Amino acid sequence: MSWAMILGYFTGLRLVAPHMDGATLVRTVVLVHACDAVMCRLFAHNSGYAKNRWTVLGLLFGVWALAILIVLPSKRNI
Repeated sequence: MSWAMILGYFTGLRLVAPHMDGATLVRTVVLVHACDAVMCRLFAHNSGYAKNRWTVLGLLFGVWALAILIVLPSKRNI
């Protein structure tokens, strides 16, 4: 099992594009995780969670962190 395959399965991109070469995979992962980090920051801010913590988690874990943040209940009393 290669590093590209592990990274592809960890990020979920292997399921979308199974024949992506390693260099393209890394560039795509960086771009997608940067977008996930921004979305995590916005969701955390609107839900009352620590923005910096969730930004870093979004950058590291991508869509998995975003999914957890969406499922978590809001800390704000509306």
